[in-house]
Order: sequence, then C-alpha cells, then structure tokens
Amino acid sequence: MSIKNKRQKQAKLLRIFRKVHRKTGALLFIFFFLISVTGLLLGWKKHSNGIILSKSYQGTSTDLKNWLPIDRLHKNACKILHDSISPKLSSKIDRIDIRKNKGMVKFIFEDHYWSIQLDGATGQLLHIGQRRSDYIENIHDGSILDKYFETTNGQIKLIYTSVMGLALISFTITGFWLWYGPKRMRKKRTVKSIE
Repeated sequence: MSIKNKRQKQAKLLRIFRKVHRKTGALLFIFFFLISVTGLLLGWKKHSNGIILSKSYQGTSTDLKNWLPIDRLHKNACKILHDSISPKLSSKIDRIDIRKNKGMVKFIFEDHYWSIQLDGATGQLLHIGQRRSDYIENIHDGSILDKYFETTNGQIKLIYTSVMGLALISFTITGFWLWYGPKRMRKKRTVKSIE
C-alpha cells in the first residue's frame, strides 16, 4: 500500500472518529453535564457544612448496653417524622445507620429524602435532616427515573449507566485518536520529507 493511500485511510479514520465524537457529545450533552455537576457535588458532600450531607450529631452514650431497643427507637423516629414533618409521609425504612462511636442512630426512609437522628440511649431527637446527597446520587446514577416511573427492578438505571459508560469509553477512544492521529500523520510526513 502506498504512503498516499495510508494517509488517506488515516485521514478517513480521523473524520469518522471526529464525527462519532461530535455526535455523541451533542446527543448526550445534558447527561454528561448532569453527571459532572452531581459528581462534583457528591465529592464535596462531606465538606458542605451540612447543606448536602447532614452532620452526624453526638448522643449521650457510646455503650450499647445503655441504648434503647431498636424497635423503640424506630417508633420514636416514626412519631417524630409524622409530628414534625408530615403525617402523610411513609415510615417505611430504607436503612438504619447505627453510629456507636457517636451514640446515635439515624433512620433513613425509603419513599422520601428525610432522615431522623436519635440519641441511642435516650431516644431523644438529635436532628431532622433532608438527604440531599441521596437525591443528588439518584440523579447522578439515573435511579431517580426508576423512582419516578416506580419501577422496582432498576432497569432504567441499568440502561442509563450502560449508555453513559459506553459513551464515556467512546469519548475516551475517539478523543485520544483525535489528539494522537494528527501527531502521527505529521510525524510520518516529517520522516518522509527527511528521506
């Protein structure tokens, strides 16, 4: 194959990569923007002074022997949720975060973004917080769409993360080639002119 044909093939490949890079970027711009902004916010959540992630408050005892039973703490959390926020909110628990070293138990609810922190020993309210970090994470990974459309098996999240992951791989490959390809062509041209 002649040098001219090789250069034409390389130039054609560069045009294809540029087209794929440009079209993928245009099609997925809003999603890349959302992922980058939410990723940045998630990276800063522990340094947001309680705006994105609520501070963990200190209870009165770190000795589990002094703590109330989880069932009683759960009932207190549900009562506080309904009395302080809204009686219409679901009290279905997503998870219970036990912080022994803080003497605190955090109840995180499944159907909304509220959390209740209680003193593990007394059951007293330490903090009511909105789980903004969970909301941001749901936007970041696409699971907000599963919640919105009430799907239970996470298919939308799976499709979303697959498309975005493949697009990022495509951007990496095409972007590298768009940077490296012209350098390679110039280098070959320089070598040929020296000969």
